[in-house]
Amino acid sequence: MAERSIQELYRDDPERADAVAFGRRGALKGAALTAMGAALGAAIPFARHMPEGHLPALFARPASAQGSGGNAPPVLRFEGKADLILQGDRPLVAETPEHMLDEPITSYRHFFIRNNGQIPEQHTGDADSWRITVDGEVNSPLNLTLGELRSRFENVTMQLQMECGGNGRAHFAPQTRGNQWGNGAISNGQWTGVRLRDVLRAAGLKPGAAHTGHFGADPHLSGAADRAAISRGMRLAKAMDDDTLIVFQLNGQPIPHIHGAPARLLVPGWPGSLSQKWLTRIAVLDKPHTGAGMGGTSYRLPVTPIVPGSSNDGRSFTDMESMPVRSILSSHAHGSRLPAGTRELELRGAAWAGDLWVSSVHVSTDFGASWQRMEVAAPANRHAWQRWQGRIALPRDGYYEIWYRATDSEGRMQPHAAANWNPQGYGANPISRAAILVG
Repeated sequence: MAERSIQELYRDDPERADAVAFGRRGALKGAALTAMGAALGAAIPFARHMPEGHLPALFARPASAQGSGGNAPPVLRFEGKADLILQGDRPLVAETPEHMLDEPITSYRHFFIRNNGQIPEQHTGDADSWRITVDGEVNSPLNLTLGELRSRFENVTMQLQMECGGNGRAHFAPQTRGNQWGNGAISNGQWTGVRLRDVLRAAGLKPGAAHTGHFGADPHLSGAADRAAISRGMRLAKAMDDDTLIVFQLNGQPIPHIHGAPARLLVPGWPGSLSQKWLTRIAVLDKPHTGAGMGGTSYRLPVTPIVPGSSNDGRSFTDMESMPVRSILSSHAHGSRLPAGTRELELRGAAWAGDLWVSSVHVSTDFGASWQRMEVAAPANRHAWQRWQGRIALPRDGYYEIWYRATDSEGRMQPHAAANWNPQGYGANPISRAAILVG
C-alpha cells in the first residue's frame, strides 16, 4: 500500500501526522513544519515555541456549531434558541459555543440546555398556582403556591452563574461517560426569586437539620412513575446561602418551560444538577440525600487520584461542591479567519470560580512561552461571572492559538491538562485554546 504523504496524514489522521511530524526529536522543522502549515492553511509564526507532540487546536476540536462538513458538530434547532451544539436528544442536552456567550447577561437564546429525564407537560394553570412543599426536619411543613411564595417572602434579583457539573468533560483522556461538553455548559442569567433560606426559616428548622433533598416534575426517561429523573441535595449551609434561590423569572420574564418553569432552584457556583427544574418539593434531612444523582460516582470526585480509565464504585469519593475556576473566550470563535494584515486583536470573555472569585486572567499567543495579563472586571454581585478584556499584538499573518487561563482568589490556576480523572468526567478545567488564522 502506498505510504501517505504528511499532508494526507494531516487531512485524514491529524494525531498520527503530529507524531510523525515531531518524530523523536521534539522539534518541528523543515518539511514537517511546512506540511503542518499547509494542513492548517497558514504559516505558524511561533512554531519555535510549539510544545513537543502538540496537536494544533484546529485539529483537536470542531471549529464551531456553525462549521461545515464532517468537522461540524450537530446543531439543535429549537424555537427561540440560537444554533446550539446538540450533545444528546434523549435526554435533550445542548451546549452554547463560547463565542455566543459574549453578553454580560446570558439571553434565553444563548442559554445552554441540560435535562436528565423527559420534559414534563407544561403547567396549564396560572403560574402562581404551582405548589411547592417543604417538609422533613422542620417544625411547620409548608405547602405553598408560587403566588404565596412571591408575596410572603422578599423578592430579590441578581446575576447568577449556573454551570453543569460535567462542563469541560471533553478534555479528559481517556474519555469518560457522559455528554462531551467543551466549556459552554455555563450561563449567567439575571434571576428573580426568593431566598431559600427565608423559606426554610419560615418552616422552622429542627436541630437535626443538616441536608436537603430536591424533587421536580420531570418524568424519568423510562416513563416509570416510581423513578425520579434526578433528585439531588446539598449541605444545609449552601441552602442557607444568601444567593441560593427559588426562582420564577429569568431576565425579567417568566422562566421558559425548557428551563424549569414555573419555578426552579438556583444554586449558584455548585453543580447545576442541584438547581432542580420544575421544582415541586424540598425535603430537609438529618443526613445526606439518597436520591437519583447522589452517591457512588455521581457528581463526586476522587479524594486521592485514581488510575485514568479505571473503574471505581466511588466509595472513597466526595461530593462535588464549589465548581473549579474556568474561563471562556467570547470575542472570537474558534477557527476564525481574519483579514490579512490584522496586527491587533481586542479580546474579551468571561471567567468564574464557583463560590470564589477570579483574581486574574492571562492570555498567550506563543504556545505558553509568555503570558499577558488581561483586565478583569468585578462581578455584578457575588456568584456572577466576571468579564475580562485586553488587547494582543500579532507580528504577522499566520496561524495562532489563543491560550487563556484564569486564577481564582485562592491562587488556583487552570492547569495545562485536565486533572483528577474520574469515571463520570467532573471538574475538568484545563487551559483552553482557540485557533485563529490571519490572512
